[in-house]
Amino acid sequence: MDNIVEQARALALEVLKDETRYDGSPFITHPDNVARIVEDEIGLPDACVAAVYLHEATRVHKDVDISAFPQDIRTLVDGLNKISTIKPKDTRLEAENYKRLIVQYSTDPRVTVLKIADRLEVMRGLQMFPKTSRDQKLLETLMLYMPLAHQLGLYNINNELGNIWFRYADPEQYRAITNKLKATEKDREQITAEFIEPLKRKLSDAGIVYKLKIRTKSAYSIYRKMQVQKVPFEGVYDVFAIRFIIDCEDDPKVEKDLCWKVFSYVTEEYESDTKRLRDWLTTPRPNGYESLHITVKNRKGQALEVQIRTKRMDIEAESGSAAHWAYKGIRHEASMDRWLQSVRDALAHPFDATPEEMPTPPDKEIFVFTPTGELRILPAGASVLDFAFNIHSGLGCRCIGGRVNGKAVPIREKLGTGDVVEIMTRKDQRPNRDWLGWVVSSKARNKIKQELDADERKAASDGRELLERRLRNWKLEFPDDWMTEFIKVRKYPSVLPFMAAIAREEVDVNDIKAFIQRKLAAQQEKPAAAVQEEAEKAEPKGYAGTSDDILVLNAKNVKGLEYKMSKCCNPVFGDDVFGFVTRTEGIKIHRMSCPNAARLIERYPYRIQKVIWQDNPGQGDFQCTLTVTTDLDHPVLSAIMDIIGQFRVSMRAFNVKENLRTGTYEITIRLLVPSSAELDKVLSQVGALRQVIKIRRS
Repeated sequence: MDNIVEQARALALEVLKDETRYDGSPFITHPDNVARIVEDEIGLPDACVAAVYLHEATRVHKDVDISAFPQDIRTLVDGLNKISTIKPKDTRLEAENYKRLIVQYSTDPRVTVLKIADRLEVMRGLQMFPKTSRDQKLLETLMLYMPLAHQLGLYNINNELGNIWFRYADPEQYRAITNKLKATEKDREQITAEFIEPLKRKLSDAGIVYKLKIRTKSAYSIYRKMQVQKVPFEGVYDVFAIRFIIDCEDDPKVEKDLCWKVFSYVTEEYESDTKRLRDWLTTPRPNGYESLHITVKNRKGQALEVQIRTKRMDIEAESGSAAHWAYKGIRHEASMDRWLQSVRDALAHPFDATPEEMPTPPDKEIFVFTPTGELRILPAGASVLDFAFNIHSGLGCRCIGGRVNGKAVPIREKLGTGDVVEIMTRKDQRPNRDWLGWVVSSKARNKIKQELDADERKAASDGRELLERRLRNWKLEFPDDWMTEFIKVRKYPSVLPFMAAIAREEVDVNDIKAFIQRKLAAQQEKPAAAVQEEAEKAEPKGYAGTSDDILVLNAKNVKGLEYKMSKCCNPVFGDDVFGFVTRTEGIKIHRMSCPNAARLIERYPYRIQKVIWQDNPGQGDFQCTLTVTTDLDHPVLSAIMDIIGQFRVSMRAFNVKENLRTGTYEITIRLLVPSSAELDKVLSQVGALRQVIKIRRS
């Protein structure tokens, strides 16, 4: 393989022979230095070293032919060339996206590591760059390459990058912290010797075999702690830490017992700050991290952090499933975590895997740029139309096509990572149903459906208004159960298209009138004598009341035997109600607006009981159900629950059904409410939400 490196360097030397760096030195010194880092400091194989030279040869001179080199090397070069085009903006959110883009470009996992090595070489020679270029590289290093180096377990490189960034970004603070570290170096050595001396005999007598690790934080790490905790240098407790690593068998009980035994020896000897005790032995962190951390004071009152763990715990914390970068809480996704962990495995065993066996990064997303360089993340398989809706809904609705990398394409053209996309629009463009087959993102699909359904909803509103006006003129009611039956017979999927059909005169309102009249006639079919006989049989034993009597409802006793709340309309305190005398269940209370009220009052007037409420609404709770129809917009669900939480009501159930045909949610909410006044507040506030199409109480 040495021959591969020599061939790659010879090619780079020929291509770059006329190029120099900012300090006047030949440009070939840059790949030479990176190659040394890759080979000597990280330990990657010759294929990676060759890729470093070929990357620099082809990064600018794209016509250079490297087809004679193996495919795995060309793959590395391609990934490095793509990453070199990334110019992040100065926002933390964008930085997270750009880190994911670097991973996406790294089809061979070693690409990311090579780029980090490249950046380390640049940072070591940062003084040669002009200020604008230097500032950009400082920004990229802080936002992209330091977090990635930390995630990959390249801790030494990460610390060096951090210190270089700190030296240029805040030179005065850097000098202050490094000078304090130098000035206190001998003190730390003395403190360490004094600290461990009284513990040696106790640990030896207890038969505990251990290794001691002494760690001083880097200047950059101390600086970050000072910023986050808003403390001076002296206030950073873990500038200096001692770690006990116990050598014992991998038995959970033995491990924990020994850790706590060392902990007891330390806290017997030194005063501990119990507020700073971190017990991740009893309850490991979610990522599996196990350790005991405690801050103690030595004889001179100086604070010192002590960490206690076993050899197994230390290995897992540093390079296993509970890796140090995960323990520190750097934001990540599960799929990327697994991939980044596999990169670390590849680094630990560089010759154990062939290129075909190398892990690949997550491929569920693509990363696309606007003409101004803004990064947008879309689902894999996204089209120009998806991109347009991702930018702005209005832009998507008017989209007629786009330019991808300068080439005109139709709106259904699929995009790939790294594409630069410009959207073309026309004022009179409108979405059509074909568009739903050309998009994969939920935002685009939902907005297209909303636009397609906008005319349908307007027609439905007009149809509902027409029907209600005719029903008032006819002095008829169209109960929900009858409407559902009629809609089912006419084979409409829901109320929305049915009402729209009324507006478009596809449904004749006179047919609805005839249907209602047939239902009413069916109720009157029983002979009057039979009705009278049945009513007399249904008369509750011992009931001697008349319609002039007034039943006083006590809100404290709504579950008593004398009366019950009807389940067909669920009355609540304060509703306008009446009582109906039943055969076996005593008196049932109905709302005056109950769908069954007109029939009961008309057919059984002698069994109707006048009712008033007594007591205040706070003395009893009543159950009711709300049915809400909304646009297919996720935030509306939390908005409804937020409104319910503002009032003196208790939510017992919240069910959501997604209707993709109509682009709506059908939400059913069961509540316990103290009064109709409180319920009216909920109805009013929920009904006022812009996404709510319809709300009714049942």
